[in-house]
Amino acid sequence: MRIGLLTITLLMTLAGFRPAAVAADEVEALLAADAAPAGVVFEIVSSDADTLDGLLPVIRADIERLRARFPELPIAIVSHGQEQFALTTEERASAPELHAIAEDIVTAKNVDLHVCGTYASWFGVDPGDFPDYVDVSSSGPAQINDYRALDYILITLP
Repeated sequence: MRIGLLTITLLMTLAGFRPAAVAADEVEALLAADAAPAGVVFEIVSSDADTLDGLLPVIRADIERLRARFPELPIAIVSHGQEQFALTTEERASAPELHAIAEDIVTAKNVDLHVCGTYASWFGVDPGDFPDYVDVSSSGPAQINDYRALDYILITLP
């Protein structure tokens, strides 16, 4: 039993799995730092279409806290799983609060919000199916790599 649990833990670690508590610890560590990082990118990838309902309010609060500490801190969000489809224009009527938060994060908080165009295309969703405040990157993982190349701190959720 211990070997099985150890194997599962090791595989989840290698796959980049990080519970939300770890992400909260990462935000706290950034807030306690003497200097701002080059930037922060929140990565969201989930097989749960409703993930953003719970995560975006938490991320918005984290953004507010980070910006209170480091006002000029560049921040981005990259969503590249099933959850990204909640951000389509078609879903706006059924999830107005989620869309209001997403639009506020982009417009009022000056955060770049990206979804994965490749993943969307696999499900027949075109770039034009997302509202203007959502940037459709050709590839979510490549977008994250671009931010990492700029020395952004990666916080992976959920």
